[in-house]
Amino acid sequence: MSERNPGSAPDPSARPAKVWETGETLDESRVPGTRRLWLAGALLVAVLASTVTAVVVLDDDLDTSAKGKTKNTTSSADEPLIPSPPPATAPSGKSGLAAPDSSKAVADGSASPEAQQQGGTNPDSDPRPSKSASAKPPASKPASSGKSVQAVNYPDRYWHLDRDSVRLDRVSSQSSSRTRDEATFKVVPGIADSSCVSFSLGNNRYLRHYQFRLRADRHNGSELFKQDATFCPRPTGFNDAVMLESYNYRGRFLRHRDFQVRLEPFDNNHLYRADSAFRLVKGLG
Repeated sequence: MSERNPGSAPDPSARPAKVWETGETLDESRVPGTRRLWLAGALLVAVLASTVTAVVVLDDDLDTSAKGKTKNTTSSADEPLIPSPPPATAPSGKSGLAAPDSSKAVADGSASPEAQQQGGTNPDSDPRPSKSASAKPPASKPASSGKSVQAVNYPDRYWHLDRDSVRLDRVSSQSSSRTRDEATFKVVPGIADSSCVSFSLGNNRYLRHYQFRLRADRHNGSELFKQDATFCPRPTGFNDAVMLESYNYRGRFLRHRDFQVRLEPFDNNHLYRADSAFRLVKGLG
């Protein structure tokens, strides 16, 4: 039996020394590739988290947008349509004054009822005159150029000259010729402004306002007379009717009160609008 030599080297084939025998620590180094796996895993988690966040935010935005659209649609559908009230200011602007007649219809290119029955004024029709058209038509009495002024709310009453003052009187075809002539005037371009109108009685006499009443006077050549005798037609809510505004007293219109034609300030009520609305019709004289 051999003896152990205490000074000899340890046998390499002997069992490995334990930690408490050698005092050395074990190798704590990681297995190769572990760090890369951790980094890859962290990156994957970050990507998944950002994707989920984007989906949630997009879903919230879509939901908010849909709610907003629904709210806007509901509010516009429930909102009542309220018509705007009529203006409270005096009417302004130009308005047609003369009543339409056959000569104006031909000048405007529109056919009169007689022309419509004969085929109208079709520019594509045969321009050669027919035998019946070549015959000379019989002479007819020219139509009167005078006009009568009819009240809208009293259609049987017209402007009538009574001792140089203008009243709203009943005039009809059964009235005397003098009465019908006194209710007929010639509408001419305004002597102070051609875009407005004046009412001529012939012999250099015109209707004018004097002390805010409508009367007939002889033209004296003054600027005051020209302005007093000029009236500007304005539109009104009644068919084929106008309001007549004073040229030199803007905001005042001719109206009838107690059947006297006067010049009064505009008042936004139904009675004033009806009393100041007139129609120009074919002259009664």
